[in-house]
Amino acid sequence: MTLSHFVRFLALSVAAAFVLSSHAHAQASAASGSGTASAAVQAPDEFIRSLSQTVLDRIRQDPELRAGDMRRVSRFVDDTVMPAVDFERMTALAVGRGWRQASAEQQRQLMAEFRVLLVRTYAGAISQVKDQQIRLKPQRPPTEDGDVIVRSEIVSSRGEPIQLDYRLSRTPSGWKIYDLNVLGVWLVESYRNQFVQEVSARGIDGLIRSLSERNRQFAQAKP
Repeated sequence: MTLSHFVRFLALSVAAAFVLSSHAHAQASAASGSGTASAAVQAPDEFIRSLSQTVLDRIRQDPELRAGDMRRVSRFVDDTVMPAVDFERMTALAVGRGWRQASAEQQRQLMAEFRVLLVRTYAGAISQVKDQQIRLKPQRPPTEDGDVIVRSEIVSSRGEPIQLDYRLSRTPSGWKIYDLNVLGVWLVESYRNQFVQEVSARGIDGLIRSLSERNRQFAQAKP
């Protein structure tokens, strides 16, 4: 698989993870109001199985999302994704030890810039959704802290299956995805390797400036 194919599938998996977690939040809210079992007590692999097709169908049926319109994508993320994502945990894990050194304002800026980076990744990913399906694999036992890894593959009519594993944590509002693995590479760890170098060389403010500049250059490069 070429690097460009890897980046596209990585982006696709980020999109899937975010939308899956947002849909889980909606399910949990609806269930709590109706008295039925919530996503919090649903097995994590069944949670992924039941939501995957819904996610892919939703993207296929929304032409504005597929077109990558940034205003549409950003609004979609703000309204339906971010309330359900443990985004602070995801950002903290990506920044690493530097997160504890950061002030509250610096943490806020890191989350804001990281969000823009992932929203742009999301916008570039959804145009890749065509005939992909999710196939679950045998599951691993929970980790010592109670989190779980759900293992799956992205399957399409073209090319080999792509490994896609999810890390989920159980919260009062249901399961939340906070990391994912594509072809053996964990998303948070990949970013952390970059961010730790930035913090070591330029400090927290240097990382914030780097992310801001990366996002600015990306925005200018768009037609």
